[in-house]
Amino acid sequence: MTRHEILSGKVQLYRRTTRVWHCSASINGVQHRASTKEDDLALAKVAAEDWYLNLRGMARAGLIQKKEISFDKVADQFEREYVAITEGQRSERWVEGHRMRLRLHLRPFFGNLGISEVTAGKVQDYRVHRAGQSGRKPARAKDGEAQKPIRPPSRSTLHDEIVTLRQVLKTALRHGWLTALPDLSAPYRTQGKVVHRPWFSPAEYKALYQATREHAQGAGPRHRWSAEQLHDFVLFMGNTGLRPDEAKNLQHRDVTIVRDAATGEEILEIEVRGKRGVGYCKSMPGAVFPYKRLLSRPKPVVTGRQVERLRKERRGETVDPIVEAYPEPQDPLFPGDQVKMFNRVLDAYKLRYDRDGQARTAYSLRHTYICMRLMEGADIYQIAKNCRTSVEMIERFYAAHIKNTLDASAINVRRARHAQNEIIEKVFHGEAGKHDGTGGQQNAEWD
Repeated sequence: MTRHEILSGKVQLYRRTTRVWHCSASINGVQHRASTKEDDLALAKVAAEDWYLNLRGMARAGLIQKKEISFDKVADQFEREYVAITEGQRSERWVEGHRMRLRLHLRPFFGNLGISEVTAGKVQDYRVHRAGQSGRKPARAKDGEAQKPIRPPSRSTLHDEIVTLRQVLKTALRHGWLTALPDLSAPYRTQGKVVHRPWFSPAEYKALYQATREHAQGAGPRHRWSAEQLHDFVLFMGNTGLRPDEAKNLQHRDVTIVRDAATGEEILEIEVRGKRGVGYCKSMPGAVFPYKRLLSRPKPVVTGRQVERLRKERRGETVDPIVEAYPEPQDPLFPGDQVKMFNRVLDAYKLRYDRDGQARTAYSLRHTYICMRLMEGADIYQIAKNCRTSVEMIERFYAAHIKNTLDASAINVRRARHAQNEIIEKVFHGEAGKHDGTGGQQNAEWD
């Protein structure tokens, strides 16, 4: 390949297999190439010089965009790194959530942009764009009910998307593709309202476990075991403060019945595995009896398909007996899923929504435990350690609305009433000499 240089080596001319000369030059660290469309070397040099000078002028005028890695490429790198580095430390559901947010929302909006073009203004445009879209569609209205309007994505949904976006930008920063992170904070944001998470007040919690008890007593043979499990689930969660996923991961070998040396009462020592890793929890004495019932309750094991068994029972044919299996140390405390039955009980006894219209879930039992401990005057630091959370979270979402945290004696302070100062004299213009011991001569001169 024949090569020539012009303008002190700033422009290179070369010719490969064709007779036409090509030129190349580097502008701002980016290589540019073009064809001179000339087969004569002298004419090709003139064309290359004109091309280079025009290219420099366009670069100074800002008409040439800098060639850089795109957001899509950085997102691909983030997905590869995140899965490999956080393996075993983040749940598969959380990792998949990053992929879904990138695929559904972030890539379609930022994908073709260069990574340096993702500025604070562009992120604000994204927020406005998402606010104009619809979030999850509401449930179909029942007969006689008005259709609920389609709402935009919630604040927590947008927060999760900005978290994913920040992770992608941090990946670009680590690899040197970005010099600094843009400001991703939401502008015009005011201080949020003090809201509490849905929980059961002491009276509502009592109504709840009485409702689950009645439900278990009235359940048929087919659903009795599940109904009794649900009743003990409510009592167990309300006396331990576990998260629902932590309770689902519990096995019988993780729970020990001990006598507390400080109080002399029987409690449960629980080895908890959840989103915070391995932790420990000491229950209230009210969790011991429900747990003993869980240990002594055999689970009916049906052999064969349930549908075939029901058909044989209807026809009066002989069916295999139901085998009862007692829990083993490696068995979970709460096999199966009590969500649907729990929601049906809440709906039946009108306990589904709290005063602010927030829907209660199994997580509300954890909130109930924390609020009741605060109402009883427990130390907030000890509650945070036992619930594997921070004092800041408890103060923000729980203690702010508990009336027992307010000390009326420290608030309703009144000053003691003292006698008013006696008025010694009143000085008016032209009358000061009547009230002092100077005889009035000096005051008269002042007038």
